[in-house]
Amino acid sequence: MGLQQTMVGDRLQIAFLGKRNAGKSSLLNALTGQQIAIVSEVKGTTTDPVSKAMEILPLGPCLLVDTPGLDDEGELGQKRMQKTRQELRRTDLALVVMDAKAVLEGADTHLEDTLLTELIGQQIRSIVVFSHADVLAATEKDSLRERVHKKYDKMVVAFTDSASGNGVEELKQEIAKLGGKGDKELHIVSDLMDPGDVIVLVVPIDSAAPKGRLIMPQQQTIRDILDHHGISIVCQVEELADTLDRFGDSVKLVITDSQAFAEVGKIVPQDLALTSFSILFARHKGQLDYLVQGVSVVESLQDGDRILIAEGCTHKRQCEDIGTVKIPNWLKQYTGKGLQFTTCSGRDFPEDLTGYKMVVHCGACTLQEREMQYRMRLAKEQKVPMVNYGILISFLKGILSRSIQIFPETAKFLETIQGGQE
Repeated sequence: MGLQQTMVGDRLQIAFLGKRNAGKSSLLNALTGQQIAIVSEVKGTTTDPVSKAMEILPLGPCLLVDTPGLDDEGELGQKRMQKTRQELRRTDLALVVMDAKAVLEGADTHLEDTLLTELIGQQIRSIVVFSHADVLAATEKDSLRERVHKKYDKMVVAFTDSASGNGVEELKQEIAKLGGKGDKELHIVSDLMDPGDVIVLVVPIDSAAPKGRLIMPQQQTIRDILDHHGISIVCQVEELADTLDRFGDSVKLVITDSQAFAEVGKIVPQDLALTSFSILFARHKGQLDYLVQGVSVVESLQDGDRILIAEGCTHKRQCEDIGTVKIPNWLKQYTGKGLQFTTCSGRDFPEDLTGYKMVVHCGACTLQEREMQYRMRLAKEQKVPMVNYGILISFLKGILSRSIQIFPETAKFLETIQGGQE
């Protein structure tokens, strides 16, 4: 994926939800202007979530996700519904699609009502979309709108007809109004720098580096620096000392790949700020203080303790893979204990974490913020500490305090934790 493309994890995810044949797939096609989803009169045509990345102006980059029907049947149908439920973990905006004529004729809406209650409970912004609306009179639309507002005050209601295109542009405008994130801006590094500052990025090119490109955290960090008129200098570990000599006092911050923390920490002067891509993303997508607190469990690990190593993406494993090889080896060396490791990747994050002593999570560059928050919430509720790759590695290498000095409140929080353990 090139620098010109918005990463999936930074796109607003919009899910199309409703019963079979409610018009979800037709609406997705109408909104995108493309035949993305298969449309058929046969119930259950959509058997798995179907995604389409696109721009909705003036909202910006979005990920549209069509889902199987809420009323899918049988054992296979239940598995499909489980996939739909998983989509809610990462959904920012839900379009609950209902067949307007069917509702007016007395169709049971218990499934939709249950879903809307759940969406409200999870604080997922929602729009009720009545499809096939060209056949409705104005009074019938008023009746449907009133029916929704009696149960869900101030819920946005839209009327569309995918065949004619009527109401589609109006729905786009409602999506744009409701889907915006307001004044909230998720910084990677831009709030730590001023225009014109020089930021040095240390990017090792080894057997684990993808051919011909940079990995997502590196790309996104460079773009964040450029967007805020900073100057990014990219080098490998071998060129770092010379790079720092060349640019001297103009360097504001050094950001390194977590795997090179130990080497880079020896090269960067103590009075120069140092952190990692992974720590920056711990703050960007997660809760930095919570993830820093999780590292304290390392000192109490015992023989036989199970540790879950979770990654947001799926990728080809290298012989020295960080998740399956390096982190397990570093933890075993540090603790001297016989630890057991389980790995998961992509969307296969387990809901039951109670068998694990701790969760070690990647930087989550490919995950939506909402998905990462969901994973942390699961860990908190089940009282299983979670830590991020960069935080754990800097701790194991003895430079955690230094690597979070650029976040004064978190640094004070770490001092409090360490003081409480003494």
